[in-house]
Amino acid sequence: MAETAQHDFRQHQDTYNSFNKLVLFTILWVVLLLSCMALGLVGHIPVLATLGGIGGTIALLLAFAILG
Repeated sequence: MAETAQHDFRQHQDTYNSFNKLVLFTILWVVLLLSCMALGLVGHIPVLATLGGIGGTIALLLAFAILG
């Protein structure tokens, strides 16, 4: 019985850590998109905003794929 509880705890902890990584990725991506929208719309630099958005998204995906 204790062995099963320990196994369940590890699974719950893995799920919790995965969920935290997903939430962190989402928050960082939303901040990136908002900053790119500000550059493009308010700052009148749409090319830099587009390149930053695409490059930042790729960088975030690669960072979380390597670290996760």
